[in-house]
Parts: sequence; structure tokens; C-alpha cells
Amino acid sequence: MRALGIDTSNYTTSAAVFDGSGGYNAGRLLEVRPGELGLRQSDALFQHIKHLPGRFAELRAEGWLTGLSAVGASTRPRAVEGSYMPCFLAGEGQGQTLADALGVPFYAVSHQQGHIAAAAWSAGQLELLDRPMLAWHLSGGTTELLYVEPDGVNVRAQCVGGTSDISAGQLIDRTGVLLGLPFPAGKALDVLALESDLIRGFPVKLNDLTFSLSGMENKVKALAEQGKPPAEIARFTLETVASAVRRATDAARKRWPGLPVLCSGGVASNRLLRTVMSDVAFAAPQYSTDNAMGAAILAWRSLGQEAEA
Repeated sequence: MRALGIDTSNYTTSAAVFDGSGGYNAGRLLEVRPGELGLRQSDALFQHIKHLPGRFAELRAEGWLTGLSAVGASTRPRAVEGSYMPCFLAGEGQGQTLADALGVPFYAVSHQQGHIAAAAWSAGQLELLDRPMLAWHLSGGTTELLYVEPDGVNVRAQCVGGTSDISAGQLIDRTGVLLGLPFPAGKALDVLALESDLIRGFPVKLNDLTFSLSGMENKVKALAEQGKPPAEIARFTLETVASAVRRATDAARKRWPGLPVLCSGGVASNRLLRTVMSDVAFAAPQYSTDNAMGAAILAWRSLGQEAEA
């Protein structure tokens, strides 16, 4: 029994298949012009429509596009009222069309739920979806600390902390572009930061479980104007993010003692963050960034529940 998942996020087109134990994700980054910090939604939607056939062709070439019993797709950023982004229309439309053509059920999930599911599975702890936990969603547009509970075969996530303004991913991408790195800049900034000796980040203020990163952008620009080495600026930025996430996690653990902690999202692939947060579960690096595996996993779980009913 296999399930196909589709995710058309703001910067990645992906399709994946999950069979209950293993799977395969075919993804491609959207193209952003050098020096720019993102894409208009209309441009992202256009690229998704162009790229999806290639993702399905890759799945077929790898032998995964057979025996499909369900289709799932991310249809919105979060499973909350009013959460909407046009780019998800590409995956939702393709998913519903494929499900109808194959005569199999279609399951809609949120991008955030998919991140959590892919993180739990790739960390070897899929059972986390069946119990309360704390989870970080750390990505280009989101830095949220979530209290997560089971919701049938899916999860229900409540934001309890994180950033009050720009996300960790936005700070990282803006820093990277300032230093001449390609967008999205997470991987390149990670590599660059390791060229610098240990340097302390800025201790941003923690207000309950929330912190602000908007002032960090000005500090980064000031360091660049002072002629500080790019590697040092990169390290300073990532150490600041890692420290804020660490301190918020410690505070949350005092409020909810004993709950496991899971890290998902593209920023969660950062090596400095993984070192600072060595006592929590992380998605495998290839499933930290945007991917469709979570949508496939949740579709597979939904199909299994219906089979048992």
C-alpha cells in the first residue's frame, strides 16, 4: 500500500511516495534571481506548474509511481482558520486530479503538519505523532514553537512561542544575500559559518517563550559595514538563532516537563543548531527542508485508519 504526497511550498516543488516503512522524495527548488529575497506568489505558482511533471517523472524512474492507493497534498501553510497561500493551489489541484483519475481517496493536510510528520518519521520516531510533544517549525517564513497533540492520524498544533516578528529563516536568508550568497541562503551560510572560530551570538531577550529577531538584521548590516569577515558574520547570526531557540526550548520544558521535542523545517538542518540542541529529535537533513514526504505519510496513515474501520 503506497501513498503519493505533493507539496508546493513557496520555494520547493516536491512529490513523494511512502509505503509504510520507506519512501522517496523528489524535490526541486524554485528559481530566484540573484540578489533577490524571494518570489511573488504568481511566479511561484507558475514555476510549480512547470516543475511538477518532472517530479512525477523522477518518482516513476525510481520505481515508486506504482500501486498508489491514496494521494495527499499540502493545501495551506497551517491548519488554522485563514491560513492561505496561492502557491499551494498547484499541488492541491494536481493531487485532486490524480486521485480522481486513479480512483483513490484524496487527503488534504497543511504544510506545517507535513513538516512534523516528515520530521518524526525521518528521526526514526513516527510514534511521536501519537502522543503530545513540543515541536519547532523553523523555516524561511516560520519560527514557531508548537504544542502538538494527536488528531486522529494527523496532528493538531498550537503555537505557544517563537518569533514575534521576522523568522529565523528570514534573518538567515537576508544575511546570506547581504554576504553575496544565493537565495535561499541557509546551506551556504551554514558552510560559511564553520570557517569562523567560535563566536558568541547576541543574547536576544526572551519574553516568556517568544523572542524578536528584527533588530538582528541591523546588527548584521553594521558588522558588514565595519568590514567584519563574512564567516564571522555568518557565525554570529547562526549562534544568535541557536541560542534563542535553545533558551525558549528550556523554558518550554519547564512548563511541560517530560514532553519530547522535535525540530522540523529548513533551518533545522543547520549544523550549529543541531549541536546546541543535541538532546532533541531532528528530522534527517534531507527531510528538514520543504518536502512532500509528510503529506505522503499522513495520507498513508489516513488510508490505514479507513482500512481498519
